[in-house]
Amino acid sequence: MDLQKLEYFLAVRNHGSVNAAAARLGVAQPTISQALRSLEREFGVELFHRIGRGMVLTSAGHALAGPARRLVRDVASTASSVSDHEGNLAGVIEIASAPSLAMGPVVELIAEFHRRLPRTRVHLEWLRDETKGLEMLRDGDVELVLTHLPVVTTSGRLWDGDFDVLPMGIQEYWYAVPPSEAHRLPEGDGPITFADLPEIPMVIVPGSAVAGQIEAALIDAGRALRPAAVLEHREARMSFVAAGVGSTFLERSLIESAAARGIVCRQVDPQIRRPFGFVYDEEEISPVGAAFIDCARESAESTADARPA
Repeated sequence: MDLQKLEYFLAVRNHGSVNAAAARLGVAQPTISQALRSLEREFGVELFHRIGRGMVLTSAGHALAGPARRLVRDVASTASSVSDHEGNLAGVIEIASAPSLAMGPVVELIAEFHRRLPRTRVHLEWLRDETKGLEMLRDGDVELVLTHLPVVTTSGRLWDGDFDVLPMGIQEYWYAVPPSEAHRLPEGDGPITFADLPEIPMVIVPGSAVAGQIEAALIDAGRALRPAAVLEHREARMSFVAAGVGSTFLERSLIESAAARGIVCRQVDPQIRRPFGFVYDEEEISPVGAAFIDCARESAESTADARPA
């Protein structure tokens, strides 16, 4: 099988049409069309539904996507490691991350990985809906998923499956209110119970296990979740709160930045804390991916050793 045909197949799959794939790769459209027809003859099945000028994967195409991605990654990583006499790996590691986790220690981890293997590159994409992470791994879209733990599936159940998990730490969330509403908080600087949270509508970002945990805590306290704004991008929450749109919950790592904008943050009781880590398939991971996991494991162990007893 011609590896380039698989690369063309993946490009069409990722960009939705032969035209877009050709533009992205800088090759002629007939070259890609011919490669797709050749692949379909080899497999004896259609890989795409042709819908107007667009291309949508058939069930057979979906089945091919994951193995094709892994094969292309493995060949690229293997070739780079063999060609470099110093064993300095080159290649791309593709990671899907919950936006709230791609900061702080994770940025430091990626920086350390680059220092060790400067010829590598990290492709980080947002995992807007954490329940989709396992699907992305199974489909071969990414090699690693950085997500909250335990993993929740698309059916809403806790996952207990065949992937490997590397815990990296715990993320804590604090309640945040606009400067104009700070006077409505209980006096003092200690934790606030959910029953005592002021009646301020909230700026929310759906699609995460943390959002579900917060809503459950509100319900247990006899409170209702009253949205002031529903956002797709978590990065916008702080701006909405600073502008007085509503309250929200922010990661502990953002508290100092929030305070600089006048936002008042308080711990809550019970605490909203979620472990997080990498999910991956050790049997399928590429050499570059394995090197990243080794680096991440060292980082997690050193962080754990640094915590007070």
